Amino acid sequence: MTSASTTPHRRIGALSVFPLNLGGNVFGWTADETESFKVLDAYAAAGGNFVDTADAYSAWVPGNEGGESETILGRWMESRGNRDEMVIATKVGAHPARKGLSAANIKAAAEDSLRRLNTDHIDLYYTHFDDESIEIPEIITALDDLVRAGKVREIAASNLTPDRLRASLTFSETEGLARYSALQPHYSLMSRDTYEGERQSLAQEYDLAVLPYYSLASGFLTGKYRDEAEVDSPRAAGAAKHLTTDRGRRVLSTLDTIAAAHNTEVASVALAWLLAQPTITAPIASARTVAQLPALLAATELRLTEAEVTALTEASA
Repeated sequence: MTSASTTPHRRIGALSVFPLNLGGNVFGWTADETESFKVLDAYAAAGGNFVDTADAYSAWVPGNEGGESETILGRWMESRGNRDEMVIATKVGAHPARKGLSAANIKAAAEDSLRRLNTDHIDLYYTHFDDESIEIPEIITALDDLVRAGKVREIAASNLTPDRLRASLTFSETEGLARYSALQPHYSLMSRDTYEGERQSLAQEYDLAVLPYYSLASGFLTGKYRDEAEVDSPRAAGAAKHLTTDRGRRVLSTLDTIAAAHNTEVASVALAWLLAQPTITAPIASARTVAQLPALLAATELRLTEAEVTALTEASA
């Protein structure tokens, strides 16, 4: 697996992170606690230090209420004694019992997350989805209060319109409050419109770290979804839809060619394309088994040529 010594970290404000952000959405969903611990152990052994979760993970699973992923992550860090070595990102706004971004809810949800994670601070705290019923000053001031209290180190935004993002950044700077240091958009070779354009320009203007989710298009960009393949995964339908388009087939064909040239996996190439984009800090990708992890880790050391990056950009246009 990838060695820690050969993979330079990247910056998110005051944080230093491994360039593959391990997705925690599978913990307590498609990976039980035992399997989650194995994945986390393997990721950390390879030099990984950056895990993404949310208070809402995985409330969609029958019998779950949300917070299962945070709880598993908290138990893992406690059992390994490695909290200070890890950079933990979690989110507020989508937990069934803590929806929205009122100041009271942000602070109550943060306390819930701290308890489940068994820690006294959250390294990177996202507003998960915007709540346009709440004015930006209330949201930013509540987040700033958490930073000043030492409960949050850096703040970030996901699923925010460019207008609300710019207004939030401007308010923070005008008032001298904590400001978003990172953005988590939906972005991959198969989903470019959401991020490229205004959000990308804002990321460059404000030097935001960008951490794309669905970076493998629900698994389509791993290459395991083919016309003749039947994949046992809750994400199979979401991934397989890309096979029905000329664009999806074109991207897969280009990935296959480049992966063969580097003797690597299709998923590694798809993530390496993201890492080659100027504003991308660390794509988010999940592994529900240890066997899925090496292809993700390999992306951090794979250097695509300029021609290969261009070929993928054109194939996915």
